[in-house]
Amino acid sequence: MGNREDLLAGAKRCLIEKGYSRTTARDIAAASGVSLAAIGYHFRSKEALMNEALFQAMQEWGDELAATLSADVKADATPLERFEAAWDRVVESFTRLRPLWVTQFELLGQIDHVPEVREQLVRGIKEARLGLAELFEGVPQGTDPERERLTGTLYQAMLTGFLSQWLLDPDSALSGREVTAALRLVAG
Repeated sequence: MGNREDLLAGAKRCLIEKGYSRTTARDIAAASGVSLAAIGYHFRSKEALMNEALFQAMQEWGDELAATLSADVKADATPLERFEAAWDRVVESFTRLRPLWVTQFELLGQIDHVPEVREQLVRGIKEARLGLAELFEGVPQGTDPERERLTGTLYQAMLTGFLSQWLLDPDSALSGREVTAALRLVAG
């Protein structure tokens, strides 16, 4: 790898280990084995480097999450069976992708100060909504925009809420079956 790629790899490691706001330029230089001056040369600033590393990491994590969530979904599954199976994979991903989730929650507190990150998160949420509608509802993307918007937004809100609870108290995370039971209680 070249210095630019080494810096990006080091910045991604720092995102995972230290988070977005606690990472210093010296941390990145040490993690990448590249000089501190190389950050300015290749990226103009630590913030520009961190943003690029964040965008790449979010794309990689998003691809991994999408693969995890779509694995082993039976074509003939009922909506509730699809929901339960997908939700169990969501909860499993919380553990495996914890650095992604922690970083994204950290960034929510920064969105008024880092507009380019806000724009990236907004794009990511829109894509996630479509994917969640397809995953949980079996709605192929682009076939029913209003249903995708409504159900995708609901699933995104549920995911974010459950995730915030899980980050604080993982032992209380609900399984797919428990979430389904709770939805039945609320809808009943």
